Formats: sequence, structure tokens, C-alpha cells
Amino acid sequence: MNRKEAIELITRKIGNELIISANGYISRDLFSINDKTTNFYMIGSMGLASSIGLGIAIKNPKKRIYVFDGDGNILMNLGSLTTIGTLKPKNLIHLVFDNGSHESTGGQPTCSNSISIAKIAKAANLKVFQAENESQFEKILVKIKKLLGPIMIVVKIKNSKEASGRVSLKPLDIKKRFTSK
Repeated sequence: MNRKEAIELITRKIGNELIISANGYISRDLFSINDKTTNFYMIGSMGLASSIGLGIAIKNPKKRIYVFDGDGNILMNLGSLTTIGTLKPKNLIHLVFDNGSHESTGGQPTCSNSISIAKIAKAANLKVFQAENESQFEKILVKIKKLLGPIMIVVKIKNSKEASGRVSLKPLDIKKRFTSK
């Protein structure tokens, strides 16, 4: 399963829930697959999707908040995991699509093949699940429906040559439509 296939699968399962998506290909894929006003696309702020997702989860405790992140993005801001683990937002689900590379910027390798993002998240007191394939991912998505967060799902994905078009919305318009929902 590649990133776009994983994003298609999760968006079918979660419906109109709030999504904060990391910059780069993750936001581009989400925009091309399932653009909606409840998506907040990060444009240019690498590593901050988890921090923004935490703030939105705290502000909206009755809504489930999904953060779509990449391994490169979360590795840029590991400190957010300790804050998430300390504040324990019950409504936060953090998905990390891990392909072992900074795919959006040319495919430079990350250290996720030798450093376990899942173990770091577990040490920060998140409930952690790992999916190596589509079947495991689907089972985890069913299982977490009954669980309180904070939850992290590390989804191992393959690199892809396919790149979706850029998000055509301006950052201010993304903010306005997301906050007006």
C-alpha cells in the first residue's frame, strides 16, 4: 500500500471527521482524494501537524481529531509527542504514514528504519498500533473506534512515483473554511 492508497482507505472509514494533514504529499493527496471543509492542510510548516492537531483536539473535546503525518514530519517535532502524552487528549488519533523517506522533497531517507517511531510514541504514553499492510490497517481502524486517545497508528507504506497536484487553496482560505464549520 502506498501513501495515496492508505489515505483513501482512512478517509472512507472516518467520514467527515476533522483532519489536520502534514505539508507536502500528504496534504496534496488528501486534497485530491477528499477535499472538504473539515480538512486543514498544512502548507509549508514541516513537523507541526501534530502540534496543531493537539490544539484543535483540546479546543474540541467532543470531536475526534485525526492528524495525518509522515515519518519525516513527526521526526522534525518529536517534542509534540511528549506534550500529547502529558495532556492525554482522548479525541486525538495520530496517523504516521512511514515510508522511510522525505518523499515530498526528493526521497532523502529518514531514520525511521533504525529508530522506532512507535516505541517513541509508546514511551510518551500514547496507545500505539502498527500496520504493515491494508488488512492490518483496516482492523486497527475498527478497533480504535471504541478506544479513547491519544492514539498513534504507524502505517508502513511504500514510496510512490505518483504525486498529486498542489493544494489550490490559499492558506488564509484553508483557515477560514476550517474554522467556519
